[in-house]
Amino acid sequence: MLSVSKSVEFEARAKTSTIIKNVFVVGLDDFNFQKLKKIGEAKSYQFHPLLTIDEIKYRTEASPRELLDKAEGRLNAFTGTIDAIVGYWDFPGTCLVPFLNHKYGLTAPPFESVLKCEHKFWCRVEQSKVLKESPHFYAFNPFDEDPRAAIPLKFPFWIKPVKSFASQLGFRIHNAREFHDSMAIIRKGIGKLANPFNFFLQQIPLPADVAAVDGRYCLAEEIITGKQCTIEGYVYHGQVEVYGVVDSIRESNRSTFARYQYPSKIPKDIQDRMAQIAQNFFTQIEYNNAPFNIEFFYDEHHDKVWLLEVNPRISQSHCDLFEKVDGASHHEVMIDLALGNKPDFPKRKGDYGCAAKFFMRTHDDAIVKSIPKERDIQRVQELFPGTLVKIHAQEGIRLSESLNKESYSYELGFMFMGAKNEHELLENHRKALDYLHFELIP
Repeated sequence: MLSVSKSVEFEARAKTSTIIKNVFVVGLDDFNFQKLKKIGEAKSYQFHPLLTIDEIKYRTEASPRELLDKAEGRLNAFTGTIDAIVGYWDFPGTCLVPFLNHKYGLTAPPFESVLKCEHKFWCRVEQSKVLKESPHFYAFNPFDEDPRAAIPLKFPFWIKPVKSFASQLGFRIHNAREFHDSMAIIRKGIGKLANPFNFFLQQIPLPADVAAVDGRYCLAEEIITGKQCTIEGYVYHGQVEVYGVVDSIRESNRSTFARYQYPSKIPKDIQDRMAQIAQNFFTQIEYNNAPFNIEFFYDEHHDKVWLLEVNPRISQSHCDLFEKVDGASHHEVMIDLALGNKPDFPKRKGDYGCAAKFFMRTHDDAIVKSIPKERDIQRVQELFPGTLVKIHAQEGIRLSESLNKESYSYELGFMFMGAKNEHELLENHRKALDYLHFELIP
């Protein structure tokens, strides 16, 4: 575990005359630190943990103001230069990082533009101003006596809080009974993110059509379908650059991700259309000099491209995929931008032609009797070099008490793998699962 009380530093392999840049990371963890170290060794950076992963994931009851006070106290106590503040986690990290950057006069997009991405209703409002194809959407208050009355959509449709992540409290609604049941779940859990999100909304003046829709509201929108992918890119001096497209492969329930796979098999001309949509949207909201990832659906039967969600950050879930295929983690893009520099990211210089992040899941709550043994994980890594396995489940613990649950499954762990092509990748994954056993008791 990385300690916040003592900066995690390493000397760059550079000449003594090289100026070391101090980069502070919100939510620095071991997995991502290993990726960052490789960049720092080449570019002369020292990395300092600013807030712990436990702090920013709200496993405590700390408020945003308390988190900001902690971060500012640690920054003010630092005796060297503060050159950049970065983060790769979802909310509240996505709001903490630009907020702190502006306070310390560092490179960051306008804070209002970040909130326009984070607030799902506001994001749809801004999209509708510049995008040709946008789903019908409606805000509603889940605490109203009859919230369904505010949704003029026929079943089925999606509902989600205006602030959520990892599909938490998001539901595909097929009938009135499902809508009623989902309201009970949302009302119970929405405050976890709504209350801290409202703190950030209160930091800027909001337009009239958004001001009434705070973090305790939800969004209902028509279902969009097609092949799902995520474009990873950045805006530098107003210009969008896309450096990679990752396919998001879902399970048969159409709601839960089975794997993220890179590079994408979406046609290049469709990827270019997605990049132009990103350019139009970010120009509209004045988002600049920062990374992003945008989730899209490509409906090939109707030749339509639908924007699903905008995230004002890199996806750390994709970092190992880029490293395996392109030769570097896109943490490098995040840091370059935070230092005010245009990224120069490599292309297809990695050891593999294809890579994926595979999820190990179960759809039912259970007590974990046993998890894969360390020797079995090591065996997988010996058989398939470069493979990384992370287990979330803990023996003796009920899943609903220990794991963050998206609406349709529990994530037991994940596995990063690379191969020369998709066929080999899927075959190696199938063989690896033979060594990774979970025993679950209902």
